[in-house]
Amino acid sequence: MNYEFDFASVLTAWPLFLEGAWMTVQLSFPATVLGFVIGTLLAIGRRGEVRWVSKLCGAYVEVIRNTPLLVQVFLVFFGLASLGWKVSAFSAALVSLVINVAAYSCEIMRAGMDSIHKGQLEAAECLGLTRRQVYWHVIIRPAMEKVYPALTSQFVLLMLATSITSQISVEELTAIAARVQSETFRPFEAYILVAVAYLVLSLLMRSGLWLFGQVVFTRKRRLGAGAGK
Repeated sequence: MNYEFDFASVLTAWPLFLEGAWMTVQLSFPATVLGFVIGTLLAIGRRGEVRWVSKLCGAYVEVIRNTPLLVQVFLVFFGLASLGWKVSAFSAALVSLVINVAAYSCEIMRAGMDSIHKGQLEAAECLGLTRRQVYWHVIIRPAMEKVYPALTSQFVLLMLATSITSQISVEELTAIAARVQSETFRPFEAYILVAVAYLVLSLLMRSGLWLFGQVVFTRKRRLGAGAGK
């Protein structure tokens, strides 16, 4: 094996890789936020007392979790175009990612909500809290705190899954790598560079989400500090 690595020609395209990384961030951040919000609403609906709403939310989750993301991207991009609704590749990719991560967020949040002891709900009702206050202060926030590590992992996986959107010509990192390797004839070097870029983005995203958790979940930090004394 006499292969000689040559990153010089690939590194000259660093502005393109930066644009691809920025596109990956532009897809990941709104998809994470919107997907989590929709997923939480789906979890509430699935646990609700209205049977048809619960069944509908459950059907949505099962369909999305048991079909490939690539197929979902194609259905949104090509399917809507077939119906006469032309959307940009970026919009189709974002919608597909939101639809996908919402289903997974729903199940993660539902597990967290189910872990809340009934005694806490009864105590909240005795205190005269409204239904909205009970859901926010007694169910949603504690549930999110319990499942936050799982949510973090899911959101990082979502960021990595943006690579699939290169199949509809979204100019994110993987698409940029394909473009660069076709021009430089250095596929090994191009994809090694992209792998490193995804690794850096994953570490940055995990660090950002960890800092967010430290700010939001102050009760957990106080309990941890108290236990250490």
